Amino acid sequence: MTQSVVVQVGQCGNQIGCRFWDLALREHAAVNKKGIYDEALSSFFRNVDTRNGGDGADIHKGKIFSLKARALLIDMEEGVVNEILQGPLRDVFDSKQLITDVSGSGNNWAVGHKLYGYQYREHIVEKLRRTAEHCDCLQCFFVIHSMGGGTGSGLGTFVLNVLEDEFPEVYRFVTSVYPSGEDDVITSPYNSVLAMKELNEHADCVLPIENESLFSIVSKIHQMTNSGKLGSTVKQNSLLTSSAGGIKTEQEKPFDAMNNIVANLLLNLTRLDQMFSDAFSKDHQLIQADPKHSLYLACALLVRGNVQVSDLRRNIERLKPSLHFVSWNQEGWKTGLCSVPPVGHSHSLLALANNTCVKPTFTELKDRFMKLYKKKAHLHHYLHIDGMEQSCFSEAISSLSDLIEEYNQLDATKSAPRTYPSRLKIAM
Repeated sequence: MTQSVVVQVGQCGNQIGCRFWDLALREHAAVNKKGIYDEALSSFFRNVDTRNGGDGADIHKGKIFSLKARALLIDMEEGVVNEILQGPLRDVFDSKQLITDVSGSGNNWAVGHKLYGYQYREHIVEKLRRTAEHCDCLQCFFVIHSMGGGTGSGLGTFVLNVLEDEFPEVYRFVTSVYPSGEDDVITSPYNSVLAMKELNEHADCVLPIENESLFSIVSKIHQMTNSGKLGSTVKQNSLLTSSAGGIKTEQEKPFDAMNNIVANLLLNLTRLDQMFSDAFSKDHQLIQADPKHSLYLACALLVRGNVQVSDLRRNIERLKPSLHFVSWNQEGWKTGLCSVPPVGHSHSLLALANNTCVKPTFTELKDRFMKLYKKKAHLHHYLHIDGMEQSCFSEAISSLSDLIEEYNQLDATKSAPRTYPSRLKIAM
């Protein structure tokens, strides 16, 4: 059985991670009523013999075991991590797998990447190796971070570099939360573009998510909840509507509902056929995009619940005429079907795609970056950090421009055969 390790970096990464671990435990509890440690649970958890301090993989009579998440929690402000350690999931995390500081990165990519990155590199490597040693067959690292701040963008992408250096054969999957245009961090365009260069070079797969889209989806859910239109597919203990049935908090925080969406990565709440239609509509994306009117490079549909293969095939055939695929990959579909539904739902669909519709997000980010950069605004906050030079900015914006141009070329040659762009092999 393969295992995965989750690396949570920064405030946003750790808050989303907290929701992820709660959901993972609930998913297993719903299926494995006896609470037995099995192969499914071993994907993200290890079983620790708390009596003698060992790290047993099997349960034996007479011994006391506890679950520990295969995770590394990193934040240069200790507030969020301390909240997690004082909360309902505190026993799930190994105190030896935490890296925190007190001063934070000041919303500065250079501080997170250049300063804290090099300062904590050996600690990060040591704890990553410790986590890897507990895995029989390590398949991938999941990095969760945000792009707009300092620690998530800077230290998060530094960790990505470390993973490539130390574990070159292990896949690196990254969930990146992009800031909205009205983000209150004035330097978020700098941080995001500098981080994007690192993602382009060191990530195997990037799942981009926008705060603006998350907020829009949460608003729709609340409207449906208040109007009683959620229907029978979403039950009261669904994490999409609240944390009910999961971890208990005295009062839900403003971003909890948005983090629930990321943890679930669910794109719809409606009937089966409508679910497939919604997965390709602009109102159900985790970034502000319209994939149906853009060009697909590849698409994966992951279905859970009481859904027949015939339903899956029928809906693909129904939708194919309205979706535009690159000429050299007209059958670029991958499908997965799991009969076990997610907690609180009768069925769900997750659509992962590489589509040129992400281009406007990158173009808008480039424009916001250039508005600051042309004025040299706030550059001195970055350039006083050792190892940070102005060429880092020019290289980062050049990397982003190249990525945008690759998508431009794809859009401009929809019907012509073309060599597969090297950086677009995995869904972004």
